[in-house]
Amino acid sequence: MATLHVLSHSPFTDSRLSSCLRVLGPDDGVLLCGDAAYALGTGTVAQALRTKSTGLSVYVLDEDAEARGIALPEWAQSVDYAGFVALSVHYDKVNTWL
Repeated sequence: MATLHVLSHSPFTDSRLSSCLRVLGPDDGVLLCGDAAYALGTGTVAQALRTKSTGLSVYVLDEDAEARGIALPEWAQSVDYAGFVALSVHYDKVNTWL
């Protein structure tokens, strides 16, 4: 069963993203919103996401990336709120990392 993992906390303040990366399945997706969008920047967090992105779908809420001045890398897709809803319907399960 494919799961959409939704993260909203900065990858630099806690280990939610690292924990998420350890449990990802081959058909899972990751949606970065809020401060989690910083994971698309440079550094080891982005490197880990880029490495996992082979076969993994990585999404970011477009307004959150734009508000933080983060450029969208080629291995991630931008979605709006309607796209967020569509992703939630597409995946079998949605897991929000609170």
